[in-house]
Amino acid sequence: MRMLSASGCRWLGAAGSLAVAAGGWAAGTLPVREPWGLWAPRGASLTVVAAVLAYIGLTVLVAAWWRYGVLLARGGGVPDRVLVTLGWWVAPLVLAPPLYSADVYSYIAQGAMVLEGHDVYAAGPSVLGPDDLGADAAASVGGHWTDTPAPYGPVFLVLAQAVVKVTGGELVPAVIGMRLIALVALGLIVWAVRGLAEDRAGALWLAVLNPLLLIHVVGGMHNDGLMIGLMLGGVLLAVRGRWVLGSVLVGLAMMVKSPAAVALLFVGVLVARRRGVPWVVGPGLVAAAVAAGATVAAGTGFGWLRTQGVAAAIHTALSVTSDVGLGLGLLVTGEAEPLKGAVQTVGLVVAVALIGALAWRAWRGRIDPLYGLGLALVALVALSPMVQPWYLLWGTAVVAAAGAWRTRLGQVLAVLSAALVYETQPSGHTPAYGFVLAGCVLAAGVWWLRRDPWDAGRESGAAGAVPGAVSGTA
Repeated sequence: MRMLSASGCRWLGAAGSLAVAAGGWAAGTLPVREPWGLWAPRGASLTVVAAVLAYIGLTVLVAAWWRYGVLLARGGGVPDRVLVTLGWWVAPLVLAPPLYSADVYSYIAQGAMVLEGHDVYAAGPSVLGPDDLGADAAASVGGHWTDTPAPYGPVFLVLAQAVVKVTGGELVPAVIGMRLIALVALGLIVWAVRGLAEDRAGALWLAVLNPLLLIHVVGGMHNDGLMIGLMLGGVLLAVRGRWVLGSVLVGLAMMVKSPAAVALLFVGVLVARRRGVPWVVGPGLVAAAVAAGATVAAGTGFGWLRTQGVAAAIHTALSVTSDVGLGLGLLVTGEAEPLKGAVQTVGLVVAVALIGALAWRAWRGRIDPLYGLGLALVALVALSPMVQPWYLLWGTAVVAAAGAWRTRLGQVLAVLSAALVYETQPSGHTPAYGFVLAGCVLAAGVWWLRRDPWDAGRESGAAGAVPGAVSGTA
C-alpha cells in the first residue's frame, strides 16, 4: 500500500502536523490577552472540536513516524530524504500559536524584564506592570511560574531580550521570533546529528523527526532544543579535534540550561584520551570562562547560580523521586517535607554517581563517550526532582547521534517519546486522561518491544561502536 511507503508516511505525517496546527488555533496554549485577535478564544464548542482534531492529528503524526522508523530499521528501500520529510512535518507548525505549553510567554516576559531593568533571578514575570513591555506575555504565564525567578542562563535571556526589543513586546511577533530561535535550534541538532552519526537517516528519525521534539521544541518553543543543539554541536567539534571551540559551544549551551554541563565530562574524556589525563579539565575551564564572560557581557548578573533549583519546588508527576518522596512523606509523617526533599537529594546523588561511573567506563574504553553522554542524560532525567515530557529529548538526541537508534535502548526511547506526547493537552494542561493515553501507548510499545526487536543481540555502545565519535572522523 502506498500509504505505508516512505512517501506515504511523509504525506500522513504532514497531514497530522497540519491537523495539530489547525487545532491549535482554537485549542492551543492561547494567550489571556492578545490585542491582534488572531489567537483569541473561539468558544467552548469549537475548542473541544479543535482539541479532538489536534489529538487525531498527533496520533496520525506518531503513526507515520513509527512506520517510517520501521521501514528504516528493516532496510525497506527508504530513500535518504529524511530532511525533506522533516520540512514537510515542521512547516505547518511554524505560524501556529504556542502549543502544549505556556513557557514561551515566560521567555518573552523574562526578556522584557531585562529590558525594563528587573532582576530576573530575584522575581517572576508578575513584576511587570500593565504598561510595561511584555505585559501581555506576563499575563499569560501559567500557574506557579508567574512568581518564579528565571532558571535560565544569560545567553538565553539575551536572545529573549533581543526578540522583545525587535518586536516591541507585541505578543504575536514575539512568539514568532521565539519560534525562529526554535527553528535555528532544530537546524543545529540536524547539523550535529548528521556529523556524528554514521547511519544518518535512522539517527535523524529518532532525534529530529521525533514527534516529541516537533510538538515541544517547534510547537512549544522550549529552549531545551537550543541547549541540545549547542551541546551536540560542541561534541561534534570536539570529536573532530576542535575541542576548544567545542567547549565554547557547550559553555553557551550551559548558559541556556545548566544540564548541558554534563557534556563537559565526556568531552574531557575525549580530549584526555588523545592528549593525556591532565587535559580532562580543559573543556571545563574553557566552558567556565565562557559562562563568566557571557554573564558579564549580558549584564544580568550571576543570579542564575542560585536559581537552578527553583523548579524543583514545583511537583511534576513524571519525577519518580518526587513521587516517591511525596508518598513516603504523607505515609510516614503526614506531610510531604522533609522526606520529599531528602528523596530528591538522594536521587540527584545517585544520578551524579551514575554519570561518574559512565564517564569512567568511557575513559577505560568500555563504552563510547558519546553513547555514555546519552546514558548520563537519560539517568539525570530519570532521577531529577522535576521532569517534563520534553526532558527525555536531552538523552534521546545524543543516543540517536551515537548510532544507537536501532538498539534496545533506542527502541525504548522511541516508545517513551510516542507515549509522552499524550501527557499534555494542546492547551498546555495536564489532564488525568493524558496519563491514561500515555499508559496505553506505553503498554502497546512494551508489547511491540518484546515482539519485534530491531537489533537483537547487538552490543550497543561498546567501545568503537561509533567509530566517528572515537576517532574523530565523523
